[in-house]
Amino acid sequence: MSLSINTNQSSLAALETLNTTQTDLAHTENAVSTGKKVANASDNPAAFGIASQIGGDIAGQSAVNDGLSYASQVLSATNSAANSIIKVLQNVQNAVTTVGNNIGNESSLGQLNKELTGYMKSIDTIARNATVKGVNLLSGGTLSGTGDGMGITSNSLTFVTSLQGDTQTLNSYGYMIGLTTGYGIGHIMTELFGMTPGSAMPGEDPTVNNFLTATPDGARISDGFNAAATAQRLPRMIQITQNAIQAMTNVTSDLGANQQLIESMSSYGQKSSDSLTAASGALTDADMSAESAKLTSLQTKQSLGIKSLSIANGQSQNILSLFQ
Repeated sequence: MSLSINTNQSSLAALETLNTTQTDLAHTENAVSTGKKVANASDNPAAFGIASQIGGDIAGQSAVNDGLSYASQVLSATNSAANSIIKVLQNVQNAVTTVGNNIGNESSLGQLNKELTGYMKSIDTIARNATVKGVNLLSGGTLSGTGDGMGITSNSLTFVTSLQGDTQTLNSYGYMIGLTTGYGIGHIMTELFGMTPGSAMPGEDPTVNNFLTATPDGARISDGFNAAATAQRLPRMIQITQNAIQAMTNVTSDLGANQQLIESMSSYGQKSSDSLTAASGALTDADMSAESAKLTSLQTKQSLGIKSLSIANGQSQNILSLFQ
């Protein structure tokens, strides 16, 4: 190889190698610092594009999972209220049956009347309080908007169940209750049960009951504590209570089935989200053990490259010895 002060081929070769090493080292350092082998489109256009699309699916699935969790909470609140109402209805049945033991005793019937009206208020209060962010699935089927004055804005709930936009709707249980008890659709829960005359508007507590003070089915049950009338209509009073308990049992069964379905969809949704995350990671995540080993190797090559360039640059100084 000839010696030239204009062109130092050894230096050029050493510099080219060093530049290549510096580029690889910068890429490896970026992978180590970010944990990504594909951090932007310039690293790998195809992998970055696919990973970006998967990222959108992950965000969408997260929204689906949040919606399922919210629906599960609404059902949980509704189920708790329904079970509480069943317990009150059991007390109602006890009180109604006790009426038969006190026929003709107006003092005792008066106390039972107050007790039963109190139970009516408890049932309607529990039903109203089963509200989550304005949604109440126990509200009467005629409810719409904010007409109840108690913050209930809807008696149905619609939520997304898949990335493709599939939806499911949970409707008010008022229709199911009215169908079982035979009293149609009403404003308040006890009206659906046939236990109050329906004079109370949404958000109001009943002041009477259909057992001892009001007139269901167009005929007074107790007729002012009249002994003969009360005895005659006692079976009807008990039947009303049993129908109400059956109606709420149907509601809890349906709620349980829907909760199981939502829990199943939520579990699948979480697994789907995990799978999407793993798929994105397979395309973009760096193998840290490999990148660490590569970093050490490149740092060593960088040091050697700098040393080689220094030696190559020094060769031109040897020309001076030829002129001594």
